[in-house]
Amino acid sequence: MDTKLTLKLSQEIIEKAKLYASSKKVSLSRIVEAYLQSITSDEKNEQVKLSPFVKSLSSGLKLPTNLDYKNEYAKHLNEKHQ
Repeated sequence: MDTKLTLKLSQEIIEKAKLYASSKKVSLSRIVEAYLQSITSDEKNEQVKLSPFVKSLSSGLKLPTNLDYKNEYAKHLNEKHQ
């Protein structure tokens, strides 16, 4: 069941939000609802839905938790530019 909610926001934000919603062809109410759903969802019960493209980027490689990526990248750049 949908319930009405009244919010107080600055006029500038409302206008920008309406333009954004219009450009995405979705209602402002739907955007607010989706945002509130995303910040209040129980992470254990709801998984983030990834697009097939994002899924295709995953290598399946498990990185060590103590990996110093800045140091590793610096080493890579040193080797590359010698």
